[in-house]
Amino acid sequence: MGVIARQSIKGALANYAGVAIGFVTTFFVLTRCLTTEEVGLTRVMVDAAVLFSSLALLGTNSSVVRFFPYFSDGGRNRGVFGLSLLLPLVGFGLFGLLFLLFRDGIVGLYEGRSPLLAEYVGLLPMLVFCAMYLTVFETNASVLLRITVPKLVREVGIRLLTLASYVLYGLGWVSFDGFVWLFCGSYGVAMLLSAFYLLRITGFDLGVFKVDFHAIDRRLWGEMLRYSLLMTAVVIAGNVPLLSTLFLGAKTGLAATGVYAIALYIANVVEVPYRSLGAVSRPILAASAKSGRWGEVNRLGRQVSLHQMLVSLTIFFLIWINLDLLFSLLPNGEAYAGGAGVVFVLGLAKVVNSSFAVGADVLNYSRFYVWSLLFALVLTGAALVCNQWLIGVWGINGAAVATLLSYVAYFLLLLWFVWRRLRVHFFSVGQVKVVAVVAVGLLLGEAWEWGVGKLVGGEYGVGMRIVLAAVKTVVLGGGLLWAVVKWRVSDEVNELIGKTLRLNKANKG
Repeated sequence: MGVIARQSIKGALANYAGVAIGFVTTFFVLTRCLTTEEVGLTRVMVDAAVLFSSLALLGTNSSVVRFFPYFSDGGRNRGVFGLSLLLPLVGFGLFGLLFLLFRDGIVGLYEGRSPLLAEYVGLLPMLVFCAMYLTVFETNASVLLRITVPKLVREVGIRLLTLASYVLYGLGWVSFDGFVWLFCGSYGVAMLLSAFYLLRITGFDLGVFKVDFHAIDRRLWGEMLRYSLLMTAVVIAGNVPLLSTLFLGAKTGLAATGVYAIALYIANVVEVPYRSLGAVSRPILAASAKSGRWGEVNRLGRQVSLHQMLVSLTIFFLIWINLDLLFSLLPNGEAYAGGAGVVFVLGLAKVVNSSFAVGADVLNYSRFYVWSLLFALVLTGAALVCNQWLIGVWGINGAAVATLLSYVAYFLLLLWFVWRRLRVHFFSVGQVKVVAVVAVGLLLGEAWEWGVGKLVGGEYGVGMRIVLAAVKTVVLGGGLLWAVVKWRVSDEVNELIGKTLRLNKANKG
């Protein structure tokens, strides 16, 4: 447990360091050094690489984690690492074949509205290969309880390397062609660093990659194959937001995609606490489900859903009431201010996902976990249809609405199924109270802006904007907190605040 605790803490620190670097890079370097079209190119290339590499993995990363205990024997892994290298190679071969067959069609799809992407689409296979094996080496290190260095490479290393490419291009020291190669090469460097680290922690023993096919019975091979195929399909659902980026590049051009990318980054902040809170709740839910304590799962699920909604909606509220200030501080912020509607809609989509993703966790821990495949296909199908339809109608706002509608359709079906089969639901009166409080807060935020505009009149400087935004955040944020406590939205939150106040009072005394 000491190793796990240390690695978890170090991994979390690497994540937060990456978020900090990503914030500075995205808002104050990327928007200054690149045009909206160039931002769109980098976003589409990365999203396409993530999507196709996830499929090319053939579920290997999930299978290695789940089945590693079956292979591990006296410190040896009996070739699970070797399998993790071979299976993705098969998947990449299939991707490469399809890419060669349909390359002309892909170029034709994008060259009209996104000629820059059509020009550099030939780099996509290299980017897919690097992203795929970066995940493989990171997963292999994680099952050996060594996650810190791979996390640093992914969260910090790639961001620093891409940051360097932005700066070099912004200073005019490299051409745009050189920038694109440097940008894509960042993932290649990260892959090599992760591979070197994996070799180092295995003592540079290449024998760990030898597959012992006779040591594992056929039943386990079959189970691994079924699980891998299931995870290959499910992974598409986890990458639904990436589909909007690819559709936008083809239908509206890279400039609009760049605006959407910045708006998406802002909206993603809403979901950050979900990653930590979900990691804490899943083991408890899994243990209760395994023991058949579905009443406990029901209680825990409602509790998790309520607090996920409370936190995510609060962050969404704070972002929205300060969004104009954020765009005014961005270099070339006027070019990205048109993405405000995208931030609002995608923010709501992130709230929905954060609040009800616990339903997917519960389903996966039950005997009905295979149904996850059907719901993943529903989510993917809804995203494809809605993007195809709505982007042509509303542009980047249509892409955001498509994501929101896809999530709503997905969770309505999934939560209905979980209720019918397991008698577990995730709705509570507290959630209605949270929505009501935040809705009133948003209306007050609009009234505040109208009142300040009348009082101050006209345009005013950045310093005054920051002061007024700080006052608004304190007043409205404090009012939201007061309403949550006064209305007893959550007994746990009230108890936590009460303990904190009593502790502070005792310390002062």
